[in-house]
Amino acid sequence: MERPKAWRLGELAVNLQVELRGDPDYLVEGLQTLRAAGPRHISFLANPRYQDALVSTQAGAVLLQPEQADNFKGHCLITPDPYLAYAKASRLFEPLNQVATGVHASAVVHESVVVPADVSIGPMVVIGEQVHLGSGCILEAGCVIGEGCTLGEGCHVFPRVTIYPGCRIGKRVRLHAGSVIGADGFGFAPTRSGWVRVAQLGAVDIGDDCDIGANTTIDRGALGDTILEQGVIIDNQVQIAHNVIIGAHSALAACVGISGSSRLGKRCVLAGGVGLVGHIELADDVHITGMSMVTKSILKAGSYSSGTALEATRDWKRTAVRLKHLESIQVRLAALEAKMSSSSNESTT
Repeated sequence: MERPKAWRLGELAVNLQVELRGDPDYLVEGLQTLRAAGPRHISFLANPRYQDALVSTQAGAVLLQPEQADNFKGHCLITPDPYLAYAKASRLFEPLNQVATGVHASAVVHESVVVPADVSIGPMVVIGEQVHLGSGCILEAGCVIGEGCTLGEGCHVFPRVTIYPGCRIGKRVRLHAGSVIGADGFGFAPTRSGWVRVAQLGAVDIGDDCDIGANTTIDRGALGDTILEQGVIIDNQVQIAHNVIIGAHSALAACVGISGSSRLGKRCVLAGGVGLVGHIELADDVHITGMSMVTKSILKAGSYSSGTALEATRDWKRTAVRLKHLESIQVRLAALEAKMSSSSNESTT
């Protein structure tokens, strides 16, 4: 793994398309938080709650908004969106994997597979019949690629990923360790004597530039495919059931669970632990806050939450007891209002 080079601030400003205020030849060698940064680090301020750390930071340079830069005396890179600039800068300092191209001696690759010269296939990888590999793919140790799968150019498949037969992976997709693509959806017909398995006859179709976290599972469709459109990002340990469709550029945080045949619009954001029941629809630009349970369709963009707010356990228990009495309170209140209305009418006549 090659260490990234140091960068001159002038070079960074050009690469990040930001304005530099300071010495263009000043060298920085890495990224750090405002509190941890030293003179050879670049840092950023994207959250106002860390404003105080800007005063005492030892960072060699800081990514700042124009109004923040006015009160900072050190080197700064000025941009309307410091977090976006930080994201781009992180790619410049990211260690580069030195991957040997070719097929490891312990890999098992079906004779029907054409392996481009710039593809890397690691130890103990298994690739089935009629798999199509795009140029520049990296398949790390222990991956299993089922019969008839397609991987677009530039995909990076991390160790122990399993892709079941017939699935389609777009260009530049990253599948992190332990993820499982295309396992059977949870389809069973009930009988009095047990369950009858429903064959899952579809596949999984993942669009270009998606990023799938470690140990995430995306089930194949029962009839038709489970679909992730372009640019979807998914955290670790997420479960996506059969025939779900996730719109372009949506983001799912850790431990989200989406039940079968639900559909998310474009640019939806599901925070950690969110659950969706099956067969519902979310409009474009819907944001669901953490640990919320979505039980019906949401047809208008916006932020939505469910559940009760955090409080001390003693207070929470009292609130839970009071919630049980809401219906009887409502009935008594309605009766009282009706009585008061009747009394008011009698007094006016």
